[in-house]
Formats: sequence, structure tokens, C-alpha cells
Amino acid sequence: MQICGLCTCGSRAWPIHRVLCLLELDWMEELEVHCPWNLCTLGIFASYLGQMRNLHKLCISHTCVLSCISPEQNEQLVTTFSCEFGKFNRLQQLYMNGAYFLRGHMHQVLRCLKLPLELLSITHCQLVESDLKHLSQCPSIHQLKHLSLRGVTLSYVGPEPLQVLLERVTDTLKTLDLEDCGIRDSQFTVLLPALSHCSQLTIFSFYENHISMSVLKDLLHHTARLRQLRQELYPAPLESYDGLGSVVTGRLTQHCAELMDTLRTIRKPMMVLFGTEHCPQCGNRWVYNMEHCLSYCWMHA
Repeated sequence: MQICGLCTCGSRAWPIHRVLCLLELDWMEELEVHCPWNLCTLGIFASYLGQMRNLHKLCISHTCVLSCISPEQNEQLVTTFSCEFGKFNRLQQLYMNGAYFLRGHMHQVLRCLKLPLELLSITHCQLVESDLKHLSQCPSIHQLKHLSLRGVTLSYVGPEPLQVLLERVTDTLKTLDLEDCGIRDSQFTVLLPALSHCSQLTIFSFYENHISMSVLKDLLHHTARLRQLRQELYPAPLESYDGLGSVVTGRLTQHCAELMDTLRTIRKPMMVLFGTEHCPQCGNRWVYNMEHCLSYCWMHA
């Protein structure tokens, strides 16, 4: 079931309840909610959510926090919503995209999970270090096969919780998406040993992070034992930009060619891309594709 773009204001507030009341909710296996709901609306929906005991997949997207409610009310609404997670008997895939209420409240959601998750996607959310710590300690993540933290800013948090998380899933993790997390050299260096032990990894997406040439070379050496890798998306090294942050295509080609040569001496790559940050004018990026530089940016065509 998908719920998209419902009006939740005025006299037509919460029109979906009439539909939900007619359904056998305990037969529901997949639910996707793509609505700009606030916590109050989500709290109303929680009573229906708790009846979907056989959900395998749950996707909650674009919920916001009301500035007019007190911290105590906000806490109670998060608790009301999170408690329903304890009623799921078969949940294996959890997607939380743009769920701004998660900030500082990750533990309330995670502690209610009953079974190990196979997929966890927490994207474009604002988290604090305690959230990542609770995530790394959660009993339900030790069998993760797919993890995405895309768009979660990690620039201002320590790397240790993510390091612990990777160490716990080294035997099972198949896809890892850390795109657009703002990770820097000092943080990523701490993560490298744990990442190098993720022996089942097939897809690694790492665009939009601030990594130097030397650390990227170190990263490629650490992936030597990752024989299952089929798709690798790396950021262009910082040395590819000038002092104003603009891409210097000659540098980009030179550095990426050197990185590819380094990688080929270690193992045989399947698909490797190096991408710059998005162009502020057209929103696209330069991509180095194994052998040469491709331009997806019309400003440089």
C-alpha cells in the first residue's frame, strides 16, 4: 500500500482513515507513506500502523516537527508512534527518509524493534551523535544486509559509532550507501579497518564526501580483500578542485587515472566511478568512468 500527498488540513483532515477502516490491516505486508505529515498526524496514523502486524517493509518519508508544540509534547508523540513498532512480528525492511523527528529520538524507535532487520535506510535526516551510538548498539542490526545513511550529515560527529556499526555487520553487509554525508579524511581513516572486513559487500556508494588523494589510495588498498564488489562510487579527490571549489578537469582526469592504476594493481574492478560534487548552476556532476572523464554538466559541455 502506498499513501502519497494526502491533504491533512482544514475540513478534509485525515481522509485516509475511512479507507484504512475498511481494510484487513493485519494482512498488509508493505506500506509506504510519502506525505508531508507532522508528528500529530503521524500520531493519529499510529493506531492503524499498530494493526499491521505482518508488515515486511515500512517506508516513512518527509515527516516534520511542529514548532508550536512543547518538547514534552514532541517526546510523547514520538513515544506514541515508536511503541507501535513493537507490534510488528515480521518487519525486515525499514526506510526513514526526511523523518526529522528522529533527531535525538533514535533510541525510542530502535528499542521497539523485535526482529533483526535486513535493510535499514535512514536518509536525509538530522541526527546527533547519541542517535548513531544507539544505532550501533541496537540488537536488531547485527544481521543487516543493506545500510543507507545517505544525506545524514556526519561532519560534526565522531566516527566511532559508525565504526562499531560496521564491525557488527562485517559478515552480512552487501550494500553500503554513505553518499552525501560530508565525511572527512580524519573520520574515514577510522572507518577503513572495519570497512575492509565487510567481505560480502557488493555495492559501495561514497559520493559527496570530502576525501583527499592519499586517503582515497588508502581506501582502495583496504578494499583488496572485498572480492564481491561490483559497483563502487567514490568522490573525486579534493585535489581536483581549485581554491574556489571549482573542478579543474585536467586535475580530475589525472588524479582519477592514477587512482584507477592503483586499483588495478590490487584487484580487477568491475564498475568504478569517481564523481565530483554537484554543479551549483545545473545540479549535475563530472564523472570519471574507468577510462575517461564524462561531463554531465551542460555548463561545461
